[in-house]
Amino acid sequence: MKTVTIHTEKIQNLFEDLNTNIGGTVTFDLDEHILEVENDFAKGIITAVSFSDNISYVQFDMIFSEDLCLNISNEESQPLYLAYCSKGSLSHSFDLSTDSKKINAFQTAIVNTKQNQNNILFFQKDIRTKCTLIIIGNEIAEVNQGYSLNSQVRKTFVEGNTASNFFYLSSYNLKIDRKIDQLSVITETGIAKNIMKEGILRIILAMEIQQYSDDQKALSHDTNCLTLKELEEIKELSQAIEANPEEAFSIKSLCKQAGLSPNKLQEGFKLIHNRTVNDHITHMRVLKAEILIRTSDLNISEIVYCIGFTSRSYFSKIFKQKFNCSPKDYKYNLNPLAITA
Repeated sequence: MKTVTIHTEKIQNLFEDLNTNIGGTVTFDLDEHILEVENDFAKGIITAVSFSDNISYVQFDMIFSEDLCLNISNEESQPLYLAYCSKGSLSHSFDLSTDSKKINAFQTAIVNTKQNQNNILFFQKDIRTKCTLIIIGNEIAEVNQGYSLNSQVRKTFVEGNTASNFFYLSSYNLKIDRKIDQLSVITETGIAKNIMKEGILRIILAMEIQQYSDDQKALSHDTNCLTLKELEEIKELSQAIEANPEEAFSIKSLCKQAGLSPNKLQEGFKLIHNRTVNDHITHMRVLKAEILIRTSDLNISEIVYCIGFTSRSYFSKIFKQKFNCSPKDYKYNLNPLAITA
């Protein structure tokens, strides 16, 4: 097992430690650091961004050729860590002499340590692991302490509990997974990218607070009876629908593909999207139609049929419900000189 020690939660120094121990090439974009690695020990990418209010995140999407022990030292401060696993799994312990606790995909571990106590994350070799480590520093400007997101998050999880180690493992939450995915698909650069990422991260933290509240009331554990394997299958089905919504998906075909009952399939989609399967298929088709109206030369009738609808009137009805105007008016407003469909 290879051990890599991180001596600070400060992003720039953290990346220097990772670069020294893992290798790779570091690039920068404003407050974003990117470490791309492809060598005998590791392959993948590590991304980190710092925001105002002493909040930052580090995202690992890596495969290691041997087990990795990532030792995060807290010698000078006591940051709060939220570690969400999107793919694979990892484990956490407070030191090498204590038992580790496993963090499965779609779970968050929330960790706060006492002074001079380390956090240790274990990555398994030969398994692609994607996890997002959100760091909530404990140094907040005096003027912001009563109103900052930082102080509200710390108040939720660690108020009155700074003298001992704190570890909380959430129930499964795919909504957080979908929101975390958005951090990786932003195409803007510079300050625009930073602002958009900070907005997404604030939503993620709000979702984590809500998840913690639900778990404390035992609501999530009572209502979600899906296994990790079933959740992974439902996530794959969801991604397939979003990639190609025009395909002739049906409840029967999706259940057969994933090996799930109709009830579990519907439960999973409501858990992720707050929609039934058919409603989500319709939603994604309408979104694709809007993109085609903006970016293609197809007329409305052609778009209706190429995205999987058989009725133009039905399509117009649901399009208007979402965009508050008909597809024809939407196209005209984008380009007053457009040829009438």
